[in-house]
Amino acid sequence: MKKTLLTLITLIAVTTVSAQKYVGGDISMLPKYEEAGVVYKDMNENTVQPLTFFHEQGFNAMRVRLFVDPSKASEEAKKEGVVQDLEYVKALGKRIKDAGFKLMLDFHYSDTWTDPGQHSTPSAWSTLDAAGIAKKVYEYTKDCLQQLNTSGATPDFIQVGNEINVGMLWPTGAVYESGGAPASGSWDHFTSYLTNGIKACNEECPNAQIIIHAAMNEPDNLPAFYNKLDGYAGVKYQIIGLSYYPAFHKNLQVLENVIKNLMSKEPDKDIMIVETGYSYAWALPQTTYDYTSVYPYSQEGQRKFTADMITMLNKYECVKGLFWWWPEDNGNKNITTKWWNAALYNHETGQPYAALYELKNFIGDPSGIETINREPLTVNQHAWYTLDGRKLNGKPSTKGIYIQNGKKKIVR
Repeated sequence: MKKTLLTLITLIAVTTVSAQKYVGGDISMLPKYEEAGVVYKDMNENTVQPLTFFHEQGFNAMRVRLFVDPSKASEEAKKEGVVQDLEYVKALGKRIKDAGFKLMLDFHYSDTWTDPGQHSTPSAWSTLDAAGIAKKVYEYTKDCLQQLNTSGATPDFIQVGNEINVGMLWPTGAVYESGGAPASGSWDHFTSYLTNGIKACNEECPNAQIIIHAAMNEPDNLPAFYNKLDGYAGVKYQIIGLSYYPAFHKNLQVLENVIKNLMSKEPDKDIMIVETGYSYAWALPQTTYDYTSVYPYSQEGQRKFTADMITMLNKYECVKGLFWWWPEDNGNKNITTKWWNAALYNHETGQPYAALYELKNFIGDPSGIETINREPLTVNQHAWYTLDGRKLNGKPSTKGIYIQNGKKKIVR
């Protein structure tokens, strides 16, 4: 009888979930536009609430950046958009979650912008040695996530650092001289910072997926960068995040080549384009690549670039996310300096550009699971899965919607 029952259980097919895809944008400046009275409209000139409108257009995730103490940033950086401290992010993050989006949190681990050319250590941590900074990364990350959890703004994706393919927390965590990084850091320091940040994320947000985010300034070096991280046991992550801006990172073929190379070298990782954008009017400052022969600086050129990028990305199952950077920029009103002109809104009319309506084509059904596959049952059929297909160790303790035995279940 027991043998027969075991055979029957083995033959039962269990429904498993293929990973969902996510589309959205980094909307870190939205509260500032709203405070200034900026009016958002749809294509038919109807006034809309931005989060509701984005949701209606198929967006299902939003990204928000977090600085340690942006009050210490330069006045120029503040005017460019460095304003997001923890209180700001708690409020915006809760709004995003309450509106039904997944939340991606982008830790900058600095008081100001971080990118391949700058990764300054927060002023409050500047006297610490590498061991002290590693400890501070853990404590700071843990405290931020605890407060976000309490505020109803639990992140679903967490970037441990922003564009960190040259390291982070300079000078001790610099790993390459390229991009202006000093040569005095080390991989041991850098990865100790990552390990401590990831450890805090796993403790406070065990269901969140960890992203290691790189810019495509030196695309041929990216596989080697991620491969080197593989040698450090504490650097455990699920998603490779990429910044791709044609104005600086060249044509779509370059992006596609990077995706192919990373697929080959890191087959167990998903890939997300966590930042992208293309100008609707004139060249972005410091542009190094002219793509206007293919995509003119116009509303139609921006739309066509977006459509072609999505067509290419959708060829690769491992590409799970696409996020436009600063799509909400709409009617400057002296909120920031006028340096970003790759937003998705017409500053004169408050209406969206056509590219905004293209983004939904990156995903299929935005409300849930993309596909359902039948596989032989080789594990306990009562196992719990997240909506993106990750198996959990037992019943989840965090509120949300999960999959068990092929059915959606709500944990309250």
